[in-house]
Order: sequence, then structure tokens, then C-alpha cells
Amino acid sequence: MKLPAPPTAQSFRSPLHHPRVATVLGRWLGVAVLVCFLTGLFSHFQQESPAWLHIPTRPASLYRVTQGLHVLSGTVAVPLLLAKLWTVYPKLFEKPTLKTLLERLSILVLVSALALELFIGYLNTLQWYPWPFPFKQTHYALGWIIVGALLVHIAVKIPVIQWRKEPLPPATTDLTRRGLFRTVAGAATLVGITSVGQSAPPLGPLAVLAPRKPDVGPQGLPVNRTARDAGIDPLTASWRFTVVGPQQLSYTLDQLRQLPQNHSKLPIACVEGWSQGAHWEGIRIRDLLHLCGAPASSRVRVVSMEKGGFYATSELPPQFAADPLTLLALRLNGSELALDHGFPARIIAPNRPGVLQTKWVHRLEVLA
Repeated sequence: MKLPAPPTAQSFRSPLHHPRVATVLGRWLGVAVLVCFLTGLFSHFQQESPAWLHIPTRPASLYRVTQGLHVLSGTVAVPLLLAKLWTVYPKLFEKPTLKTLLERLSILVLVSALALELFIGYLNTLQWYPWPFPFKQTHYALGWIIVGALLVHIAVKIPVIQWRKEPLPPATTDLTRRGLFRTVAGAATLVGITSVGQSAPPLGPLAVLAPRKPDVGPQGLPVNRTARDAGIDPLTASWRFTVVGPQQLSYTLDQLRQLPQNHSKLPIACVEGWSQGAHWEGIRIRDLLHLCGAPASSRVRVVSMEKGGFYATSELPPQFAADPLTLLALRLNGSELALDHGFPARIIAPNRPGVLQTKWVHRLEVLA
């Protein structure tokens, strides 16, 4: 039986497959990818800060906004990518030439990397990692691959992107170009509204696609990593908190409670995109540094009792240690910390990812 010949571009005469339509959708997708890349870069540098980069402590909710935008733009990019691919798929049936080979390769790399990036990014919001490679490093590398492939693709397609005047072919379907644009924009908006509520509490009731409700959990906050997951047992009366610096300090929990207490209203903002504001009470890190004879602008290592894990320790850069909002928190929303929220003590600081707001802290080390 003879197989039918593959369709040609002339088989798709609908103006919905016209280069002008692809250009408009490509711009929308490009904006979403750019926002996602820049906000992802900010998140990566928060966790892997190069020595030359100064991460600000204010605005205090900056990371909450940028990471919410990161997840939102990645989510919205899914329907935009599908619409863009549907518009240009007739080109897939064209036989490549030497002249179009670079374009085809750039498209292959761009689409493959972008699809994989969106897929593993979505699974990260679910905290599900069914692959053997490290998520953070892979997600970061794919971001640069996407940007590089996108730049090559734009360079190759500039003659088409700049072209405007050739008339469109007559419509052959009931769906017009404007109808297609409204449909795609509506789908992207719907997906965004039903997911962004995990970082925008006023839209929380509409967040049916969000994996987290920001106000559901002990003391009104979600929990990513429980005490059981971290190997933390209920503490005994022998627990002590230590500051290692010019002078070594050691406190029981009762002694920490007797130190001057301060309040901070700060959000927990996690890399998965959810965030929630909360009221914290505890001792300023700068005050603890003063008590041990260290400058307020010291770099500080925070050590958790967590057994293993990527974030059993973290570092507070000098600007965060010196900020008056940065606390060794003992209380959350008016009551003692729940064990899953880091009892007896945790770090809370402005403009920091949740993974760096270390829980179950038992030691601070002043670094040279």
C-alpha cells in the first residue's frame, strides 16, 4: 500500500498559519520567556551569589514578587508555546535546505529546551523530582540554552519578522486572526489567574490550578519540609543555642526568650512560587553579633539541626545580617514556632528565598 505524500505548506492556506500571526504570538511568548528568565536568574543568584553581586535587602518583599512572576510567566508560556507551534507547524513539512538548516536546528534546540524547562519547572512546583539529574543546576543551564537558541532564531528570522505589507490570504475558516489572538490571550489569562493565587492572596480562592494554598498549614503558613523529613526529633531541655564569634555565647531557650525581642512582618516566599506574609518575633541577628563582639555587618553561617539536605546550612551576607528586620525568630503569628516551622528557632530575613530562611537553627558562626 502506497503511503500518502506528506502535506506541503500550500496545504495550509488558512491565514492563521501566516507568518504575521506567528510573529505576534512569538512576541507574546518572547515577553513571557524574558520575564521568566530574568526573574529565574535573580532567584538563582540569591542561592548562588557570586562575590561581585550585592543582593539588596529591600524592598523586603522583592523576592516574593519576582518569584511569583517567575512561576506565573512560566505557566502562561505553556498555552503561548502551544499556540505558536500550531501556527508554524506547516513549516515542519517543508524539506530543509542548506540555507534553512541553521534555522531548523535553532528551532529544534529552542522548542526542545523550552518544553523541557516548562515541564520540569511545573513538576518543581509540585515538589516532585522523578529524574536523576539535579533540578536547580539543570533548570539554570536550560535557561541559558533557551536564550541562546532564541537569539539565533531571531537573527535568522529577522527578514520575516520585519516584513509587514504583503496582504494576508483570504480567510478559509470561521476563526479569524483576531479571534485566534483573543482565544490564546484568554487561555493564557485564565491559566494565570487560576494559578497566581498561591503568591497573591486576594486571588487565593481562584487558584484552582495552584499546587499550594498560601494560608493552609500550621500557624497559617504552608510547610515544604517537615521536621520528620529533616530528621528532627522533639527537643529536650538540654538544647542550647550557640554563637561562635570573637566571644562564644551559649543560651538555653528560656535565656533566648529573656533577650530583647523584636518584631518583623515578612513573607515566606518559596522557589515553588507560593508566598504568604506573617508576623515574626525574636532576636535581631545584629544584636547577637553585638553581644559576641562582632561587627553588625559580619558574614554569618547559619547551622541547622537538620540531618543532611541541601539547605542544612546557609549564609547571611553582611547586608542581611545587619538589617534590623533579620531575626532569629522564636514566635510566629503570636505563638511559639510549630516544630514544622523550625522550633525552637529559625532565621527570617527580608528579600530571601524560603530555602534560605533556615529552620531548626542551633548555631551561628561569624565568618572572617
